[in-house]
Parts: sequence; C-alpha cells; structure tokens
Amino acid sequence: MKALGEIADKYEEIKDSVPDHVELVPATKGRSADEVREVVDAGADAIGENYTHPEAVRKHGELGEDAGEIRWELIGHLQKNDINKALPIFDRVQTVESLSKAEHIDKRVERAGKEVMPILVEINSGNEESKYGLRPEKDALDEIIRGISGLEHLRLDGLMTMGPFTGNPEDARPYFEVTRKLYDYGKNLVEGKDRMEVLSMGMTNSYRVAIEEGANMIRVGTAIFGPRN
Repeated sequence: MKALGEIADKYEEIKDSVPDHVELVPATKGRSADEVREVVDAGADAIGENYTHPEAVRKHGELGEDAGEIRWELIGHLQKNDINKALPIFDRVQTVESLSKAEHIDKRVERAGKEVMPILVEINSGNEESKYGLRPEKDALDEIIRGISGLEHLRLDGLMTMGPFTGNPEDARPYFEVTRKLYDYGKNLVEGKDRMEVLSMGMTNSYRVAIEEGANMIRVGTAIFGPRN
C-alpha cells in the first residue's frame, strides 16, 4: 500500500501518460475509504469496485456525501443475489456476461429508484472456463445486443474484457484484439437507446497494450495504490 499523498502522485503520473481519450478508472478493491478520497481529490471521476457486498456497500457508506461525487463502476462479477444491493450503489455494471443476467438486472432497476442502468457486456476473450463472460463470437454478441435492445431499463454502453491478470503484457494482446474486433462489429448492431462507445480493457500489467489495441477505458489498481495488504 502506498502512503497517502503518494497515491495522488501516482494517479496523476499515469493519467498524464495515457492519451486524453482514455479514461483511467482506479480499481479500488481492498482499498480504504481514505485511499478512495485521495484518488478522487487527485481528479478521478470514477472508481471500479469488484465486490458489491460487503465491500462496496461498506465503502459507499463510509464515504458519505463524497460517494455521490464519483461514478461507481462494477468491474467484478455480479452475483444474482447481489443485484438488489448493487443497483442503488453502482452507476454502471461492466460485467454483464449473458442475456439472462441482463434480464435479471432489468427487472430490478426501478425498484432501486432508477430509470436506466448503463451496462457493458463482458467478453470472455480467451474462452477460459475459469472466467465469466460472453463467448468471443459475433453470433453471440449479435444475440445479446438484440436481446438487450428490448429491455426497457438497461442501456448498453460497450464492451469489457479482463485478459490475463499476470505475465508478459504482450500475452494479453490477442485477448484485447479479439474484443476490439467485436467492439467494432457491434457498432453496426446497436440502435435506439443503446450505443457502442466504451471499450474497457487493461489493468496494471497490461493497460499500455490495451490502449494500443483500442481501449478507451483502463482499470488500474496496483500501479496507483501499491500492492494490497
């Protein structure tokens, strides 16, 4: 963990190093409310949380009024039994892996006091059994985009993928390339309320490669905050 003060410096350093069109979302899993405040004070407009309950719920409460000053992105898997807890907190869910999950979310948006919940479709770009996500094929993307278009309370904003967590950053390039090609393909499928504007790819070890492959949103934790305790 970095000392308070160092977090702001590191956020600003990474932010200044990436193109202006790329949004840097600090990944705040395992970080304290004080660490979140520091990165927000440094200019972050959004944070990415992995776990709805208990972590995001607790942190949202600890931040008080400050919680409403930032956009909350859910970047971890959303369990069905956490949907009711997640929707009041998060401003976008990046990890919708199936039409079934989209339908479950859609049914609960109004109950959470919202009209529309923006989402990203998560692509399992490596077709890995151990990871969640839509299979990386055009017909699968076509089906889910058309299904989401009929859901009143969801708005599709784009795609996300995880890619490898560790190892040589170049190993992640094929994952990002697959997702970017699906993103480009999906632009021709969306209509009405939906859009294909956000391509969320890349973490601490791979965000530079992700940007080269077209990412306009990166989710960075360790490089900003240091290793988690």
